[in-house]
Amino acid sequence: MGLANRFEEYPKLRELIRLKDELVETTATPPMYLNCDLTRFSLSNLQNQFDVILIEPPLHEYQSNGIVYEKYWSWDEISQLQIDKIANHRAFLWIWCGCEGLDHARECLRRWGFRRCEDICWIKTNHKCPEKSQNIGSEQIFQRTKEHCLMGIKGTVRRSTDGDFIHANVDIDLIIDEEPPYGSKEKPVELFHMIEHFCLGRRRLHIFGRDSTVRKGWLTIGPEITTSNFDADIFRNYFTKEPGQTTGCTDEIERLRPKSPPPKGDNADSSRGRGSFPRGGFNRGGRGSRGSRPPHPGQAMTRGGFVPRGRGAPGGPGVFRQPF
Repeated sequence: MGLANRFEEYPKLRELIRLKDELVETTATPPMYLNCDLTRFSLSNLQNQFDVILIEPPLHEYQSNGIVYEKYWSWDEISQLQIDKIANHRAFLWIWCGCEGLDHARECLRRWGFRRCEDICWIKTNHKCPEKSQNIGSEQIFQRTKEHCLMGIKGTVRRSTDGDFIHANVDIDLIIDEEPPYGSKEKPVELFHMIEHFCLGRRRLHIFGRDSTVRKGWLTIGPEITTSNFDADIFRNYFTKEPGQTTGCTDEIERLRPKSPPPKGDNADSSRGRGSFPRGGFNRGGRGSRGSRPPHPGQAMTRGGFVPRGRGAPGGPGVFRQPF
């Protein structure tokens, strides 16, 4: 399950990951870092826009794992970060939210102008420490062996038309990695690989980073950075030269990477294309020629298929938005 041998039985995927890693390495900017107190520092002072933003907040729930921060942040305080001021018009945000913060993280995404599009789940194994004692809270029913990282998208980005900015389905939405020692703040390094494989944008920001997370191709900021080398003008100039604001792509990567299937027929909205009606269609009586059922009372029928009615729909009442 490790990064080194994950695709041993899938030579095409293994070659794709190797080529992606080489491209990321050759196009990465020198690592930059900034020591700052995020309770007082305004993110707009970075004077740059970012394609990728990773947030690793010091949450109260981490105390049960022996993790010590100088300051633990509440979700209300996290939501006050000016993420909307530094996110590019099309951008992705990744935020670690522990086990308890899924709803709070979704609220933060909405506040900052993002919509949730994925939930990355970290399954914590105990292969190296099988007898490690578990810290179980008073309200827990099961032992917690996972942690969530929500991914949000800003702007209209579609996998079928924005191949210059995203490469979808290169990685999976599950991280299986050993739980770090008691008191360790480290997250799986695999998340960085996942982000770099997926988004071709080169302007990457890690908020609440540490010295151990300073990484080539990233600007890392936070109170646990012990020194600073960040210069806004130098950072901005990195992206005025080749290859520009994105990593670009090679012919071999384009050939190997998973792509959206093309619509069938001459018309993308044809009866057999993507998002079409069931085979046989619907007659005036509301049933298909092969016994298809009519829409559920809580659904509406459109040219693109069924969409849910009501306030719970992701795009608002009667609208369904599929980001990819």
